[in-house]
Amino acid sequence: MFWHQTEVKFPPKKKGFHLITYDILNRVPEIKKISVGFAHIFIKHTSASLTINENADPDVRTDLEKHFNTMVPENANYYVHTLEGADDMPAHIKSSILSTSLTVPITNGTLNLGTWQGIYLCEHRKKVDGRTIVVTLFGEEK
Repeated sequence: MFWHQTEVKFPPKKKGFHLITYDILNRVPEIKKISVGFAHIFIKHTSASLTINENADPDVRTDLEKHFNTMVPENANYYVHTLEGADDMPAHIKSSILSTSLTVPITNGTLNLGTWQGIYLCEHRKKVDGRTIVVTLFGEEK
């Protein structure tokens, strides 16, 4: 069995939903060594998240951002955690609604996603220093 773990650092991204599937494939080439297995992808932050969704039409990412901003607004009068800015508590809520980790099958050296699926880094804050994702691979070597 093959195990590999690495941290992938992403530079700051603007608030929104960003496709990172190819970043992971390019920056974790060890995926190519696995014939069958999985990748566990974990974001080390409480105000950003991960999800899988549409990888072709960028309107999906725009609509997701609009929906989440409507569903979880900034400056709600009931927020107590406000010291870090108006977008901080909503970011924590959005991160809890989505997820901090994903598990994706690996087949024949690549992520076994559906035709229209991509991995998103969901940035819920306006200003950040960047994000770190831990990718853990496990599987049968080719």
